[in-house]
Amino acid sequence: MANSPPLLIADNETLDAWCDSLEKHDLVAVDTEGDSLHCYFEKLCLIQISLLDQDVLIDPLAGLDFTRFNAILAQKRMILHGCDFDLRMLRRGIKFAPGEVFDTYIAARLIGLKEVGLASLVKEFFGIELPKSSQKANWARRPLTPAMTEYAINDTLYLIPLAERLTEELQGKNRYDWFEESCQRAILAAAEDREKDPERVWKVPGSASLRGFELAVLKAVWLWRDAEAQKADRPSFQILRNEELVGIAKAAGQGSAHIPASMHGSRRKRLEVALEEALRLPEELWPQRTRLARNRPSEEEERRLEELKTRRDTVAEGLQLDAGVVAPRQALERISREPGSASSTLMRWQQELLGL
Repeated sequence: MANSPPLLIADNETLDAWCDSLEKHDLVAVDTEGDSLHCYFEKLCLIQISLLDQDVLIDPLAGLDFTRFNAILAQKRMILHGCDFDLRMLRRGIKFAPGEVFDTYIAARLIGLKEVGLASLVKEFFGIELPKSSQKANWARRPLTPAMTEYAINDTLYLIPLAERLTEELQGKNRYDWFEESCQRAILAAAEDREKDPERVWKVPGSASLRGFELAVLKAVWLWRDAEAQKADRPSFQILRNEELVGIAKAAGQGSAHIPASMHGSRRKRLEVALEEALRLPEELWPQRTRLARNRPSEEEERRLEELKTRRDTVAEGLQLDAGVVAPRQALERISREPGSASSTLMRWQQELLGL
């Protein structure tokens, strides 16, 4: 199934010449790689393309002009696996907006497969084990190692034949219309930026038991860590791990200072300053561990929710689908509170299955 060695594109002349070839293809398998495990400011580091007869690696770090590439690719049927990440990376990295998308992850879920990762699907349909050696590689590294090149191409190499097999399955189960609507919704979701709540983002895993002054310390050291990560352009966990932040906050609550021994130099001094400022913070300014305000559901709402869940679970079992595919619980909760919201909460095929 492998094509000849991939074409590496790192200059505008080569990209423009290759676009002539891209024009001739209707199906284009696409994947991307970023460097979030190595940088604070994640970059689009690599674009992988597989056509029926060629594999291509495009280097977005080489300062390429993607105007023509974007215009051509938007007219093609793009095949991706788990398109949300890749479409967001392409939008932010090269200002690309897709046309038609075939998401093999969505397709696999809609035919009822349990293992829907790309490696699992390639093994299921083609009996091939994909190597995992470069999963955590630094994709900003140049030149790419042979192992990184192989890993990158494997992410797109099987997508076109996989899409063909999944199409047969979807059509055989009369679910292709569901799939098309699901892919369209995924495109719309990827076009929106997710806003982080500044009053929740610092409440890291493991901090649920912290209260009052401990929360004040946690917020202070989280903000310090975020600033240090931005300054060094390194992932936050490389500055200090979440469990270490929680440990500092708990120690402060017990009246002692606990700074990890790994922290030294000017960075340690800045952390000490942040802790001192938290210590001086008056009690009225301490953050509170508050639950999101939410009205207790009425008996009628609870009855509607249980009825919806029962109906959803029965439908899912009959179709041999995960219940969350038929309708996520969060969607059912909203519909139970707002009976008229089904049309804006669920896709058409989901509404039809549930009789809404």
